[in-house]
Amino acid sequence: MTQHIGVGVVGLYVRDQDEALAFYVDKLGFRVHTDARNGDYRWLTVQHPEQPSFQLGLFKPGAPVHDPATAQALDGMVAKGAMPPLVLMVGDCRAAHGRLSACGVEFTQEPVERYGTVDAGFRDPSGNGWKMIEAGGKA
Repeated sequence: MTQHIGVGVVGLYVRDQDEALAFYVDKLGFRVHTDARNGDYRWLTVQHPEQPSFQLGLFKPGAPVHDPATAQALDGMVAKGAMPPLVLMVGDCRAAHGRLSACGVEFTQEPVERYGTVDAGFRDPSGNGWKMIEAGGKA
C-alpha cells in the first residue's frame, strides 16, 4: 500500500474570519472545506477548486492557541502586512488581474513583466500580502 504524505493545510492569520471567508470565496473563487466551531474557537479552511488536496486555514489569533498579548501582537503584524507573502499561480496574470479587480480585489501592484514572467500584488482584508504570478514563466 502506498502512503501519500504531504502538506494538507497551511494556516493564515486573519483579523475577522467572516470577512476573510467572504474575500476568499466570493472574490478569489475558493470554496469552503471545513467550518467547525468549539466554543469561541473556529477551524475554518478553504481550498481552490483546482487544488483540492490543499487547504488554506483562515485562523484568528487567540485562545486556546495564543494568550491575549500574543493574539494582539499577531493581529498588529497581520494588519501591517508583516506576515510572509503568499503566492497565487495563474495562467494569465493580466486576465486574472482584470477579473479579480472587477470582483473588488484591491491591488497593491499592477501586472508587471519581470524575471521572465508577469506578476501582480494584492492584500486580503486582514492585510496579508499576495503575489499573483503567471504560471509557465521562466522565473
